[in-house]
Amino acid sequence: MNSRNRNGLGHYQRMRRLVLAVMVVAMFAALLFGQSSFPPDTTFHEVVEMLGILMIFLGVVGRLWCTLYIGGRKSDEVVTGGPYSVTRNPLYVFSTLAAAGVGAQMGSIVATIGFALLCAGAFHVVIRREERYLASEFGAEYQSYLARVPRFWPKLSLYREGDTGSFRPKLLLNTLLDGLVFLVALPVFELIDHAQITGALPVLFRLP
Repeated sequence: MNSRNRNGLGHYQRMRRLVLAVMVVAMFAALLFGQSSFPPDTTFHEVVEMLGILMIFLGVVGRLWCTLYIGGRKSDEVVTGGPYSVTRNPLYVFSTLAAAGVGAQMGSIVATIGFALLCAGAFHVVIRREERYLASEFGAEYQSYLARVPRFWPKLSLYREGDTGSFRPKLLLNTLLDGLVFLVALPVFELIDHAQITGALPVLFRLP
């Protein structure tokens, strides 16, 4: 694929990162002033938080897994192996899972589901535009992939290993750095909880 086409796809990749960055900022804003209806010292609140931490880790690891397959190849071929065999957009799926984990740090089921839906909805706009671009570039091969593999929700029965192609450590590192924002945020969530409990931060709303 020539440089013009690479630049075209790069536009959508930058858009994906921008959407993710905006979502993270919005989530932090909600966490700063929102709290669960269940007090922080209750078992339910702590279980939701722990499940959220698990979702964040799975989201980060999943994004790295996707990069092993797609890294450097998306502009040259239709990648259909590994996570791309069960969903056309596994990077978005794992990012949404991590976003749900962020919402869970509020100790709220509503925030957990709401953050996931908000993230998935924002990514949906990028996905539709990216799909039109890839269909115009890869033609029948990509159309066949569209017909076979679901857009978002994974269909595990379709899984096949496929080929990871040539490994590019730099791309894997970039994906790791993108995902670290979720991991680095974990101690920040604890500080926010403490500040709200002590009254240093006002709680403007509560969610079940």
